[in-house]
Amino acid sequence: MKVYNKLVRDKIPEIIEADGRECKTHTLSNEEYIAALEAKLNEEVAEYQEDKNLEEMADVLEVLQAICLARGYTLEGLEDMRARKARERGGFKEKIFLEYVEKE
Repeated sequence: MKVYNKLVRDKIPEIIEADGRECKTHTLSNEEYIAALEAKLNEEVAEYQEDKNLEEMADVLEVLQAICLARGYTLEGLEDMRARKARERGGFKEKIFLEYVEKE
C-alpha cells in the first residue's frame, strides 16, 4: 500500500480502479479543500521548476483556477484583474530586471 494523503484530479479514483487497484478517498470540507489546493499549488510549481514543460504549466494553471473558484472568485474576474494589472503596470514581456533604486 502506498499512502498519498493529497488532493488529486477528479478522475484519478476511476483511473486507479480501471487499473484493477483499490483506493480510499473522502470529500474535503471547503476549508480543507482550499488548504489542499494551496499545498497542491506548491507541489505543481515545484514539478514545473524541475521539468519546465507545458504539461506542468497546465497543472499549475488548473490549480490556480480551482483556487480562484474555491475562494469565490470567477475565472473572468481573475482574467480581468490580470489584464488590468498588465495595462496599469505592464507585463513581463520586455524582460526588465530591476537592479536597484537610488534613495532620493
